[in-house]
Amino acid sequence: MEALWASVIAVVGTLLGSVITHVFQRLASQRGEDFARAEALRQERVAIFSAFAAAAEDYRRGQADRWYRKKEDRDSAEYVTARDEAHRLRTVARQELYRVRLVTDRRDVQSAAVKAYDCTRDVSKATDQEGHDTRDAAAKEGIEAFVVAAAPLVR
Repeated sequence: MEALWASVIAVVGTLLGSVITHVFQRLASQRGEDFARAEALRQERVAIFSAFAAAAEDYRRGQADRWYRKKEDRDSAEYVTARDEAHRLRTVARQELYRVRLVTDRRDVQSAAVKAYDCTRDVSKATDQEGHDTRDAAAKEGIEAFVVAAAPLVR
């Protein structure tokens, strides 16, 4: 009889050990998957946020060039080229803005991105040098504010 009980205890102990091992391995695996998913999202955000900031800076430069070419001669080929380039850069910035919206649901980050885009768009609408400088500074500040708002999501 003692041998029977010893065998039962051994079998129950083995089964209990297997179940506990399975549970812990499953938890460890889930933690590893969660970490990998979080790291992939972080890396994607770094790429998208920096691409948006770069596109906004390029767009700002394109808007400034457009404004200066328009001031020099609205009918020149240089102005037409600068205007077309600014439109192309606007499209790139807008595409990157959409990507920002896709990778975060944080309203402050999305709002900062939209504000940076809007301020950059307005650079070419200035009527004089002072207005241009003010709008250009606002665009720079808007892009910087976006970077500051987005940074905690990638740290």
